[in-house]
Amino acid sequence: MRSLTARNPRTGAWDHAFEALDAGDVAHLTRGLRAAQPAWQALGFEGRGAVLAQFAAAIAARRAALAAALEADTGRRRIAALEIDSVIGALMGLSATPSNSLPEGWTPGRMAPHIRHAPQWAPFPLVGVISPWNFPLLLSMIDTAPALMAGCAVMLKPSEVTPRFMAPLAEAIAAIPALAAIFALAPGDGATGAAVLDVVDCVAFTGSVATGRKVGVRAAERMIPAFLELGGKDPLVILDGADMDAAVDAALRGSVVSTGQACQSIERIYVARPMFGAFVARLTAAAEATRLNWPDIAVGEIGPIIFDKQAEILTAHIADAVARGAKVHCGGKIETHGGGLWLRPTVLTDVTADMLVISEETFGPIMPVTPFDTEDEAVALANDTEFGLSAAVFGPTLEAAEAIGRRLEAGAISLNDAALTALFYEAPHQSFKASGLGPSRMGPEGLTRYFRRKALIANTARPAPLAAFKED
Repeated sequence: MRSLTARNPRTGAWDHAFEALDAGDVAHLTRGLRAAQPAWQALGFEGRGAVLAQFAAAIAARRAALAAALEADTGRRRIAALEIDSVIGALMGLSATPSNSLPEGWTPGRMAPHIRHAPQWAPFPLVGVISPWNFPLLLSMIDTAPALMAGCAVMLKPSEVTPRFMAPLAEAIAAIPALAAIFALAPGDGATGAAVLDVVDCVAFTGSVATGRKVGVRAAERMIPAFLELGGKDPLVILDGADMDAAVDAALRGSVVSTGQACQSIERIYVARPMFGAFVARLTAAAEATRLNWPDIAVGEIGPIIFDKQAEILTAHIADAVARGAKVHCGGKIETHGGGLWLRPTVLTDVTADMLVISEETFGPIMPVTPFDTEDEAVALANDTEFGLSAAVFGPTLEAAEAIGRRLEAGAISLNDAALTALFYEAPHQSFKASGLGPSRMGPEGLTRYFRRKALIANTARPAPLAAFKED
């Protein structure tokens, strides 16, 4: 093992030490998980659901410790509490998965009815989950929970940037022996993640496009599935005649909630030219009215920048935009308070496609706003990106917003709102372009993607003899 330290985003102090697993430690965990997985699979949906319900209760019993750890990890209080509530709700929902959730039974063939087929659903024995730092608990469990329900053993490697929540989570796992046998945490850094990737049968990764490409390449080399949920550069298109106040509210929340540290954050705003000036003025006023949650974590809307290296990216994007002629209406400078790093909501205009703030993922509370003259131009601007995670459209009617939404190249489109995938988890969708790979983590596919489907093919008649294929 190696000792690592983590930084407190509110104080800037490197005040938390933890042990990182090496390849040997990961191999040891793997043997135990694989040995226990068949018995876990044999419990069936009902048996596994009962254990997940116990897990939800164990998390609820440790709510105070988890909340405190998540606060220290992220510098946020309300969102930390929402993470816990979301995970408990997801576990309880999964625990009620009916035993007939997967199609079964025999189906006669269309061309040859005497030959029939039936599916068998085989869970991947060991799933690796590699999760990011922006929502440490929620994004650890969003892939872990359905994999467990499917009958897989799971090895979870959370981000080394936000490791504190692992201790109370480990206590909740240890309180349930049936769960502890098939669910293990693998604390560590990139080397630990690479070791996990080398021993699992399937990997679910959430993080940057750059790292996701590496995960995908290694998974392909090992011939295992990789479910990749990667970065975004989400556009918001505001059509002429849209409700101005509602659009400003959605744009601000969708861009700066969680300090913009979310893959589905709005990072580009395109506004019909007749509304442009008024929209920028109102958005700027709303942005200036937001408050940092400093010095009191219980007050304000904007938390600190969790990952210190992200502050360097935000600074570089703003500097590049200004150097190329962008105008800063508010915000625009990294602030230091109590050792932590902060950025107030930043509104930019006079932005162009060659600026980093338009072409690369920013992952911060920066709102570049651009006018458009026609709907075709708006669609072209919104689609001019390598990303395709999600997008949003505001229109004078829902039908007008839908018409544009259907033309956008992204996996989930919020209509007359923004970033709805952060609030609503029931709509299956896949990532477009470089924003991801694999089936949806939402809806039924969030469970079924952890199974390999076998086909049992039975002939109810006499087998065909070789003579049936003779040439004469």
